[in-house]
Amino acid sequence: MDMEQVNAMDFGDFVDVFGNVIERCPLVAAAVWSQRPFADPGDLEARFCAFLDALPQAGQEGILRCHPDLAGRELQRGTLTAESQREQRAAGLQGLGAAERDRLALLNAQYRARFGFPFVLAARLRDPASVARELERRLRCSPAQELRTALGEVKTIGRLRLADLLGTEPARL
Repeated sequence: MDMEQVNAMDFGDFVDVFGNVIERCPLVAAAVWSQRPFADPGDLEARFCAFLDALPQAGQEGILRCHPDLAGRELQRGTLTAESQREQRAAGLQGLGAAERDRLALLNAQYRARFGFPFVLAARLRDPASVARELERRLRCSPAQELRTALGEVKTIGRLRLADLLGTEPARL
């Protein structure tokens, strides 16, 4: 899909196509649509990121709460979004044994209790062992630092999803 096609999309089509660039947040795509035209894929990506950056802290935390736990109940039940399903599969999280699943469930619960939102990570760039290590490492971060890190991961996920939709390489990771 080229930028001419993207810029020509009506509101409904744009939200249908880009509504899950930010997990379960089609309102972000709706807000970004109003900023057309986009010069190039990097410009479109920058508009999504700028929207996230402009949110107050409560809004940013709300964005994070839309994400599922990695290797969590939604993965086991098959209720993830198609994008999250592919990303967690790419990370090898569907094939975990019971002990690995239990360990991640415990770490996810500790993380959620400490920060008030789920652990967010661009999983498709990782493997199961690095997911667990990163979760353990980030549990030691300050809340302010972790909010910044988690939002950075949301942006990375968004970049990857935009690149998938546009058939391009992500501008940066």
